[in-house]
Amino acid sequence: MTPTAKQGGRILSATGRYFFALQHKYKEMGYLIVFLDGGLGAATRHGINLATARVLGTAFSYGTLLINITGSFIMGLVAAYFAFKGGASQHWRLFFTTGILGGYTTFSAFSLDAALLYERGQIGMAALYVIASVAISIVGLFAGLALVRNFT
Repeated sequence: MTPTAKQGGRILSATGRYFFALQHKYKEMGYLIVFLDGGLGAATRHGINLATARVLGTAFSYGTLLINITGSFIMGLVAAYFAFKGGASQHWRLFFTTGILGGYTTFSAFSLDAALLYERGQIGMAALYVIASVAISIVGLFAGLALVRNFT
């Protein structure tokens, strides 16, 4: 007889327990991948910001603009590769998109989300998403600034 155990109200065999533990292990591995690779992306972003400030000055956010454009371009390359070539595991997808590019710039994820809405034919939703994301984010920033100014 196969040994069994209960998990979440289900009775699992030894094989079921093994696969449940394996699934849990891979879920935790995803967090580790995002954590470590996010640091690589953030360090790259910091280096580009420092370099553009030295070369072009600080009167305009050249570094952030460059990062947002290059991050969105790279996200397009990676998303298209994963979509059309396939075969990449979830860990590789996390490594490149949520990890490195997420640490480099979240604007790449924003751009991909807007593009996916547009390509699905949801042009109105894409426009609303872009306008709301930008406008409400700026309002949120000013609200945060106002709160700190009023309480300090």
